[in-house]
Amino acid sequence: MRLWVGFRGARRAVARGGVRVAGGARSAGGRCISTSGVRLWAVAAKEFLQLVRDRRTLASVVVMPVLQLILYGYLTYDVTHLRTVVVDYSRSPESRRFLDALRNTTYFDLVAYTDSDEIATGYLDSGRCRAAVVIPPRYASDVELGRAAQVQVVVDASDPTVARSALNAASLLGEELSVQLQMKALRRVGASGIRIPRVDIRARAWYNPDLRNVNFLVPGLLGVVLQMLTTFLTSMAIARERERGTLEQLVVTPVRSTELMVGKLAPYCLVGYAVITLSLLCAVVLFRVPMRGSLGLLYVLTLGFFFSSLGYGILVSTLSHSQMQAAQLAWLSMLPGILLSGFIFPRESLPPLLRAIGSLLPLTYFIAILRGIILKGSGLVYLWPQIVPMVGIGAALLAVSVARFHKRIG
Repeated sequence: MRLWVGFRGARRAVARGGVRVAGGARSAGGRCISTSGVRLWAVAAKEFLQLVRDRRTLASVVVMPVLQLILYGYLTYDVTHLRTVVVDYSRSPESRRFLDALRNTTYFDLVAYTDSDEIATGYLDSGRCRAAVVIPPRYASDVELGRAAQVQVVVDASDPTVARSALNAASLLGEELSVQLQMKALRRVGASGIRIPRVDIRARAWYNPDLRNVNFLVPGLLGVVLQMLTTFLTSMAIARERERGTLEQLVVTPVRSTELMVGKLAPYCLVGYAVITLSLLCAVVLFRVPMRGSLGLLYVLTLGFFFSSLGYGILVSTLSHSQMQAAQLAWLSMLPGILLSGFIFPRESLPPLLRAIGSLLPLTYFIAILRGIILKGSGLVYLWPQIVPMVGIGAALLAVSVARFHKRIG
């Protein structure tokens, strides 16, 4: 009943607005523009009121994107405190110094000690530990005599990311201890004045000096959340009108199809801006993500991204006969964007075919724009390579969606 009353009110507003403007305007062009604006405003007001009255949808629209940002923002690729079992056959001061150095890396938590390889294997098989360190009996004598001292580090590689980080940490520790032992051996033979030559690489990390993964994830997550929100809402709104039979009733009113479409999309642009504002606030306050660029430029370029996501929502609605179909198709089609846009995986690591597919997704360029503005403070001069394809693909997608929408309601 509420939806029908909203439609009737919008239709009366369209009719009354058209009569008043026609009677008071002096030119045909002015009457046309003013009447079109009134009709567009009536459709937008109807859609906005319908969204506000639906408390559940409104709550999900505002709360869920921010909640997703908070939950996913705490994800990290940093591997620390790996539960480790130790098999120390040496039981010497040298082996204890090695274990102390291993513990100080923060990569390994030494939670279990045993004197059996079989027991250590059981820890790995059961998942109670993710790594094992085996120190051989001759470790202390090899260190004292200057021979190569071997230590075995076994890592559960069922998760290759964890295994790679742990093995790299163990290798770096081995190199550092080797240099210390070499210096100790030189001092022992009286060559304290000899310096071991080395290459001193002074690396600097720009834009993210602390190497925080959250600074990389959160800007990309903003783009993903916006696409999910606008695409889902647009496809559901139009599918709901068709499912309830009110879309055909709107078509027979004086409202043109273009005015109908723009009027229905305008409220969701406002909702999108509200969501990105709340999300940026959470990113800066909760996750301490720096905002180095222009907020105004970010809002302007976000409007260009809305063209593509809203246009895709229209396309999904024209391919669906019900809200359920629209929701399923919208969620299913978002998966390639999440995987191929560079949100999680670097696009340089993708095969050429998948990289080419990712180049056709507006989300790919919008995520690059978000990271450029938020982390680097980039301006228009440096963002054109992302702006042009994003707007071009979005305009083409919107044109195809509008044409199919006109054909469908015609």
